[in-house]
Amino acid sequence: MKKLLITVVTCLLLSSVMLLSFSNNFKNQLLDATTNVSKESVKPVDKLVGGLLAAGFNEDSCLSRNQSSLYRKPSPYKPSEYLVSKLRSYEMLHKRCGPGTYAYKRAQERLLHGDEDLARKSNAELCQYIVCVPLRGLGNRMLGLTSLFLYALLTERVMLVDQRKDMSDLFCDPFPGSSWLLPLNFPLTDQIDSFNLEHSRCYGTMLKNHAINSTTIPSHLYLHLLHDHGDYTKMFFCEKDQTVIRKVPWLVVKSNLYFVPSLWLIPSFQTELIKLFPQKETVFHHLSRYLFHPTNQVWGMVTSSYNAYLARADERLGIQVRVYSRPAGYFQHVMDQIVACTQREKLLPEAAAQEEESQVTNNNTSKIPKVKVVLVTSLHPEYSDNLRNMYMKRPTWTGDIVQVYQPSGDRFQKVDEKIHEQKALAEIYLLSLTDKLVTSAWSTFGYVAQGLGGLKPWILYKPENRTAPDPPCVRDYSMEPCFLKPALYGCEAKAEINAPFLRHCHDRTWGVKLVDSQD
Repeated sequence: MKKLLITVVTCLLLSSVMLLSFSNNFKNQLLDATTNVSKESVKPVDKLVGGLLAAGFNEDSCLSRNQSSLYRKPSPYKPSEYLVSKLRSYEMLHKRCGPGTYAYKRAQERLLHGDEDLARKSNAELCQYIVCVPLRGLGNRMLGLTSLFLYALLTERVMLVDQRKDMSDLFCDPFPGSSWLLPLNFPLTDQIDSFNLEHSRCYGTMLKNHAINSTTIPSHLYLHLLHDHGDYTKMFFCEKDQTVIRKVPWLVVKSNLYFVPSLWLIPSFQTELIKLFPQKETVFHHLSRYLFHPTNQVWGMVTSSYNAYLARADERLGIQVRVYSRPAGYFQHVMDQIVACTQREKLLPEAAAQEEESQVTNNNTSKIPKVKVVLVTSLHPEYSDNLRNMYMKRPTWTGDIVQVYQPSGDRFQKVDEKIHEQKALAEIYLLSLTDKLVTSAWSTFGYVAQGLGGLKPWILYKPENRTAPDPPCVRDYSMEPCFLKPALYGCEAKAEINAPFLRHCHDRTWGVKLVDSQD
């Protein structure tokens, strides 16, 4: 009996120690998130991001929505009151017309029966929809979704997203009280994959065949806003065509481009856009922070990496490396370009040569070194390995300590593979949490990171003939993504040339992006 009593007491003591340990660990994690992560500022945390986000969500179901502000510095770019009001109005529309509502059921029946005459007559009283089918890599899909959401705001349509591409594994629902996912029983689901430039319901095809006009309105329409859009499809960005398209109850859109700059060239949209975004180069910054909240699984990847490697750094530098050579891989000229850019632009200190080490040590004996953490994202871990080895083996001239970290290196892009996409999203978010950012030319992955972070990056020029370019990089003049393939047509080409709010991109001279001025 005495032995049994001792055993019970021992177990109770061990349980108490374990609970105390768990409690301390939990408190330490909270301390990391509230002090180490935000040691630069003691101001209250703005969880609603200047009013962008609506209150009333279940916090446990999407931790990133409320916790991301603990890891970010406050944005210097504030959303306009008009944008905040517009988002609240949209949320009410989505709740009234979204999946599971009477209005959605009625609109779906109308689509199912294909009653085009009914579509024309009841358009004013029934909800209208835009079904988004984002394609290609994760960066492309996020850019396409943001563009389509802005179009939905401008035209008062309900945006629903094709969920067959693991969207629910990546992002939380952004709208309170209603899902943004297109129900799997949507009547056109079996047809979506067959929609292309030549499809009979494609807007370009219907224009070419004179099958659509202001009096002949179909119940649904397919818009092909991809990189291979044809001349007729480009007419989507013309004012007179928008007059017709606005009457169509259901739009199904495939997009992998950030086509926002072309929306600014449509006269009927301009006044509204200026009210929504007085600072023109904040469009993606605000809308991406509103739309994209990583799921708890992805957010766990972000926070564990941040707390382990980035939280206690004095400075954080993100380097995003995309290699376009075929086959892709590690190339010395790309490595040389990265080193040249980061050192020439004073983003990283120079490492001393072996014979200079004693001189460097003597020069920095009285200086308190800074810890600079470099976050590298690349399919090829050799870039971070070489950078890490360079700073591990040689002291820096400034005396600063440079630590290099890479979350993953899968070597191949695995589009639509769940775990690969989740890791990619976590890395985009980690890049957006850095203080300064270096990105690769043409990379939509980098575009998303810079927009989320409100960062104007240094862009690594695309190498030619396997030679490091000189200069190796250039500082961008806008945090907005580049519209890599502008859909210019006669109705807007002249306006694009003269628009004071558009400039050609540094990394793709025929691309365009939004700016606040041409200076």
